[in-house]
Amino acid sequence: MEEKKASKKEKPASTRQIFGLSGPFHLAAVDWNNFHHRRSVAASLVQGVYILERDRQQNRQESQAHAPPWWEFFNFQLIRLLVDDVDSSVFGAIYEFKSFTSNHSAQNAPNYVIAFRGTINKPDTRSCDLKLDLQCIRDRLHESSRFQLAMQAVQSIVAISGTSTIWLAGHSLGSAISLLAGKNLSKLGYNLDSYLFNPPFFSVPGEIIKNEKLKHGICVTCSMVKAGLAVAVKGHRQRTQPDDPFVLLSAWTPYLFVNPADPICSGYIGYFEHRKKMEQRGAGKIERIATQNSIGSLLSSSVKSNSEPLHMLPSAYLTINLGKSPDFKGAHGIHQWWDPNFGGQSILHEYR
Repeated sequence: MEEKKASKKEKPASTRQIFGLSGPFHLAAVDWNNFHHRRSVAASLVQGVYILERDRQQNRQESQAHAPPWWEFFNFQLIRLLVDDVDSSVFGAIYEFKSFTSNHSAQNAPNYVIAFRGTINKPDTRSCDLKLDLQCIRDRLHESSRFQLAMQAVQSIVAISGTSTIWLAGHSLGSAISLLAGKNLSKLGYNLDSYLFNPPFFSVPGEIIKNEKLKHGICVTCSMVKAGLAVAVKGHRQRTQPDDPFVLLSAWTPYLFVNPADPICSGYIGYFEHRKKMEQRGAGKIERIATQNSIGSLLSSSVKSNSEPLHMLPSAYLTINLGKSPDFKGAHGIHQWWDPNFGGQSILHEYR
């Protein structure tokens, strides 16, 4: 038994887990007004959650732990771990910023950052994480105990921080948790800065269709079918204007970071492009109804709970990584978002 513990403890860490080898240590002085700096810091804090869980799995403690540099380098301190009540894994963390300088730009730093990791395909976490991934696909993430714990943690920080700046941040499954928490708070009048890396968009991404006319035709047809089904199935239960999610969420503009080569998140590119085209053609109302529904939910019992698609967003600041990704792991990975040679395109999509 002792030998097994020793071998587990001595297993070498991947270089990607070590901040000094793969982190954004080039950001020795963070300019909090610089969008690229904020993106890099937010991604690093999410990586800190991943490494917290890997440290736990490998029994790396105190001086052997690899997680602390991912937040300490940017003058954050860890004030709370978020632990799953099913598999006891660390799925999130709450950081507090501690400024040790009188630098004016530090005044624009967040007071708190609440970060969530994505799926870890390791024995200790695989089962629970994959079940949550399936709940995301079915738009049932809000029913999970992990999300309920996350929501309680976010609400507790909002309650004690007053007007303090709070960030939400997450990657993959963690970005879905951040997105859902941000939506809930926005409907209550709290619009938190949210940094969502590779957020899941569960539909066939239009980027795989190269013919633009065919792609647009398919998207228009899908919108018409979904809007028609929504009216037929829900009828009088369609939301009136004050309860329209697009109206309730319109003041919130999260930051979305996607890679066209990542099929998990690339659907957001076509989502906003198609919506813009439909609005330009005078079919914005049809598209709004279609966006609030999915064919799966309309044809299943989820209609009874009136759930909305996770990806439904009125507005977003969408950043697309235009760099080459060698494989899916690179396209979906968190490391791309603090690359000093990052090349991307950012577009503001606003609901009007």
